[in-house]
Amino acid sequence: MGMGVEVRNRIAKRAAKEIHNGMIVNLGIGIPSLVPDHLPADLQVMFHAENGILGLGRSPVKGEEDMHLCNAAGFPTTVIAGASYFDSCTAFGMIRRGMLDVTILGSLQVSETGDLANWMVPGRRVPGIGGAMDLAQKAKRVIVVMSHVDKDGNPKIVKECALPLTSKGCVHVIITDMAVMEVTKNGLLVTELMSPYTIADVQTYTGAPFSVSPSLSTID
Repeated sequence: MGMGVEVRNRIAKRAAKEIHNGMIVNLGIGIPSLVPDHLPADLQVMFHAENGILGLGRSPVKGEEDMHLCNAAGFPTTVIAGASYFDSCTAFGMIRRGMLDVTILGSLQVSETGDLANWMVPGRRVPGIGGAMDLAQKAKRVIVVMSHVDKDGNPKIVKECALPLTSKGCVHVIITDMAVMEVTKNGLLVTELMSPYTIADVQTYTGAPFSVSPSLSTID
């Protein structure tokens, strides 16, 4: 089931709350690329891109794009003061040394134990796993942003991933159009609901058991 721009931005806005001052953050393709547009202007964050930028900024104003400056997804971007450029080898060296505080990724499936499957779409040719495997393994915190169900209405949060894995047990937080879930040692924990959805809705469209936080809140 596709998501409109408003819903995608709502998810990105919630994901932005996971980012704190002084962090180095990598953003995946799709919803993650919207996150910088929802950060407070005074927050000091360095966004990292696999194509060789440290210091990505907000999306450019329409008509002011620089054709030579793009993010890892190939979309126009801006940079902040102090940004630097380098080759992809150096970019991946930063990832593999564990220098990223957070990576925010899209996903096709996430299991109840935090396994991530986000690179192989059934029936479609793909160039390969890309940098997701390195990011999922080496970032200190992995946040997944995605729709709660696929285009056929099937749960994307499952007991066990049916798609090829990107990495096992790597996901810390899942943010969807229905809820926010933490992956804990005791299983999935719903901490927030996205209005107008209810716990009953989440139960219906989640393919794995979960518990509900006693301090459950709702995002309007």
